[in-house]
Amino acid sequence: MSASPEPNPPSELDRLDAAADEAIAMAGGDLRATVRMLILVNEYLEYELETKVSQGYTRGLRHGRLKAYNG
Repeated sequence: MSASPEPNPPSELDRLDAAADEAIAMAGGDLRATVRMLILVNEYLEYELETKVSQGYTRGLRHGRLKAYNG
């Protein structure tokens, strides 16, 4: 029995390119609007982190004790 090989999962670069293309499409192809949208989303996530996550955890992030993903 030979099983058909599974397709290779997309690479991280391909995944990021697809996400960037999707964000640009959501902004109607306008790169400035895309950047503005991403800044707003980032600010919202920072707000959520500051208000919804324990202070001990965020204190560890600010002082470098916890390693956050830096893309």
